[in-house]
Amino acid sequence: MTPPRALKTAHKAGSWWSFGVDLSKLKRNFVLSARGLWLHKLRAFLSVLGIIIGTSAVIALMAFGEGSMQDALEDIKRQGATNIIVRSVKPPEGMSGSSSGRGGWVAQFGLTRDDAEAFSEILRESLVREVRMRVFPQEIRYLENRHLGRVVGTTPNYTAVNQLEMLSGRFINGDDNYECSNYAVLGFGMADKLFPYTDPIGKAINIGMNNYLVIGVVKDRMPTGGSGGSLAAEDFNEDVYIPLNTVRNWFGDRIFSRTTGSRGGEEVQISQVTLTVKDLDTVRAAGKHISDYLSYTHPRRDYLVTVPLDRLEQAEREKTRFTRLLVMIASISLIVGGIGIMNIMLATVTERTREIGIRRALGAKRRDITTQFLVEAIVQTTIGGLVGVILGVSAIYVLPYIWYQVAGELLPAKIHVPAIFLSLGVSIAVGVLFGWYPAQRAAKLDPIEALRHS
Repeated sequence: MTPPRALKTAHKAGSWWSFGVDLSKLKRNFVLSARGLWLHKLRAFLSVLGIIIGTSAVIALMAFGEGSMQDALEDIKRQGATNIIVRSVKPPEGMSGSSSGRGGWVAQFGLTRDDAEAFSEILRESLVREVRMRVFPQEIRYLENRHLGRVVGTTPNYTAVNQLEMLSGRFINGDDNYECSNYAVLGFGMADKLFPYTDPIGKAINIGMNNYLVIGVVKDRMPTGGSGGSLAAEDFNEDVYIPLNTVRNWFGDRIFSRTTGSRGGEEVQISQVTLTVKDLDTVRAAGKHISDYLSYTHPRRDYLVTVPLDRLEQAEREKTRFTRLLVMIASISLIVGGIGIMNIMLATVTERTREIGIRRALGAKRRDITTQFLVEAIVQTTIGGLVGVILGVSAIYVLPYIWYQVAGELLPAKIHVPAIFLSLGVSIAVGVLFGWYPAQRAAKLDPIEALRHS
């Protein structure tokens, strides 16, 4: 009769097998695998090189792809994901109202001041800010320097809505607009063309029939991109900003232009109104309310309502597709690395046939042989994956620095944490997948034939 203590000891020793794992054998197989890899260092390195390259490629590509896409998303966000942009649009010929002006025809269309007041009333519960603009082309002059730019009559909140920063001086304030001051703020490009060698602050420029004192210059700003005609591109660098009431006081609603043999103009009270609401959840509903109101008051459809949130969400969907594509491309390297692992493991099985025969003759079971070679494959891919992670993360910091030194511009990169764990997990899975067949082949060798192998 077996003593109870012996039964208890036997149960304890075999408890891990109740879960299919024997820690002592697993540890022994790990030691044998590590020893075998150390004895053939060059061969082991070459076998895991594909895993190292694949893992680091996944991490680096995802980081640079994430950084580039994030830059694109930030450009859209600068236009305001919580903004509703309402523009005046000239309807097709024959649909716009017109009247005879001094020597030419004047097209009447677009948003009115009453519309802007109605917008504030419609969105009074969720409205954060409202920015009205009157925009038209005009020649800007300073001494002998002349440049055709865009005059933007606006209010102080314009910088907050369009994410503009001042290079020098200040922007238009509430007092300037209330007093109809003849003040002007220049875009970076306009300041460079009119004042290539001098500081424009305190100088007077000429617009139309009046002079305007330059009180500020806006920092250089990348143009925004248009999207299918629903969101017009804007180049802020060629703008000149003056108070909205000043525009109305000196230019009125009618702006005339001359072409060869004719003279005409447009009568527009407000070129654009940008409405900022409290949160993303209310943007679409607010845009719908504005569209419903304008469809009733403007039957000629001389307006356009744009919600940048739609473009932002479209860009985020494109980012997801782009991310998946990068993962697929980089995963090819991992698959190639796995094939390399399988090739080396098959060669190893042939080389160690006699060793396998000896182990089988000493009582090792097939599952022991399978575990030994499977652990060896997993150890290789795990080490390769860890080295690949280190190289991939290092590349995220080193390559942008090198690129900046060579090209003089920033290379956007952002660590994508899920990509690190994903690439490491896939590299280990590759070890299991591509190590299973060689391990099974080793386990199925006939012990007697294996012992005869020289």
